[in-house]
Amino acid sequence: MGCLSLRPSLRRALVLMATAFAMGLAFPRTDWEGIVWVALTPLIVDSLRQPIRQAFGWGWVFGTVFYLVLLRWLDFTFRTYSTIPWPLTWAVTLALAGYCALYVGAFAAAVSWLARRSIVGALCASPFLWVAGEWLRGHLFGGFPWGLLGYSQYLRLPVIQIAELTGVYGVSLVIVAVNAGIAGCFVLPWRPALGGVGLVGVVLGGTLAFGWWRLTAPAPPGEVNVAVMQPSIEQPLKFDPAFATTTVAIYLTLTSRAGADRPDLIVWPETAAPTPLRRDPELLRTLGALSGSLRVPLLVGSIDVDGSTPPKIRNAAFLLTERGIVGRYDKIQLVPFGEYVPLAGLIGFVRGWAEFIAELEPGSSASVFSGPPAPFGVVICYEGIFPELVREFVKGGARLIVNMTNDAWFGRTSGPWQHLAMYPFRAVEHRIAVVRAANTGVSAFIAPTGKIVRRVPLYERTTVAERVPLRTRVTLYSRLGDWLAYLALAVSGASLAYRAWKRAG
Repeated sequence: MGCLSLRPSLRRALVLMATAFAMGLAFPRTDWEGIVWVALTPLIVDSLRQPIRQAFGWGWVFGTVFYLVLLRWLDFTFRTYSTIPWPLTWAVTLALAGYCALYVGAFAAAVSWLARRSIVGALCASPFLWVAGEWLRGHLFGGFPWGLLGYSQYLRLPVIQIAELTGVYGVSLVIVAVNAGIAGCFVLPWRPALGGVGLVGVVLGGTLAFGWWRLTAPAPPGEVNVAVMQPSIEQPLKFDPAFATTTVAIYLTLTSRAGADRPDLIVWPETAAPTPLRRDPELLRTLGALSGSLRVPLLVGSIDVDGSTPPKIRNAAFLLTERGIVGRYDKIQLVPFGEYVPLAGLIGFVRGWAEFIAELEPGSSASVFSGPPAPFGVVICYEGIFPELVREFVKGGARLIVNMTNDAWFGRTSGPWQHLAMYPFRAVEHRIAVVRAANTGVSAFIAPTGKIVRRVPLYERTTVAERVPLRTRVTLYSRLGDWLAYLALAVSGASLAYRAWKRAG
């Protein structure tokens, strides 16, 4: 009898873990993006049938497996740049995956609780519950909006065009709605199940129709020619004083090569200068003279150290011409456990575990460079995965977005490709071109439609240039921001509050 009682639990575990594993492969580099349209169905069906605690537990297991697969590239970073021995490096990834999985567990528990009163109501609420969880994960404790479900569709241009109305959360909502519609076929009588499928068909059909219509729109007028460089300098060499001369020589050679085609702007990657630029007068003079001779402004990433005591260190972008520095932006959204330690007074000891943990000072404002060649905003490293921050640059008048990053920490894993996959959504949300300069890759040019027009493979040392359009319009998302996420929070809260009220009554 014991074996017989274990079989349903074993079967449930196998199905949920297999679909969670498959959902992790929907993202780069495997890009099996079609899986997400059905992968959540078993979890939703199981949550509808299970008590709240069991639903939360299995939801957490599902989420942990999913995020372990998604974030598997982190093991390379900790194996290579930390003192943590393998296989304990996986404990860090497991801890992060377990935290992110709490939101999936909460989603499953909420679906289970709502289903106790109405299965139809639980199914209708599930897309909003999921989106509410994604938004909360992107904001609580500094936020970690990596792996939002919608990002899996970055190659499916007709699907992602609704992001100009709803942001990436709209794509996530449609995906979960499709899963909920399929789940309804397993738990509802045929008439309401058919009605649910019909409703989901209208939502999906409307999404695709809007996408195909928007893709036929003409490209906006006005273009600028932007060149980016990918120097492919290995992380251990970037700030090695013995390699500094070689590093500068690589950048100067690539800059001269890019300038031969007379672009309107040349972009270096994040923290490209091997020394703090403002504290290196010789390098500053060299770059000013090079900009003057090429007649092209240079956008250079550099660490900045001010004159305070103790000195404050920032991750900055500088715009240089023959007149020297004419503009700067300091990174606002710092990487937790990379550029600062949360709760440093309590867990500051972790700084000694890895060489990539720094203590930087955040910037205070989303400064838009007035040009040349046109007003543009710069997001440094993973700042671009925060939709609201990019929106601040657009509200400030940016007509072009530049992302400078250093993904050398991730090696040749799926990490750099997953990072790239989020930027097509920033392009669609504001109908703005995105130019990306990455130290070791993946450098890219992304059109306002979200199409990756051109990209450079990992660890290829080169320069590339492309003519990119300038933003000419204001989208609904530019005006209202995360309105859909706020609606999802409201619907989720109202659904749970109504359920609690009915239970109390």
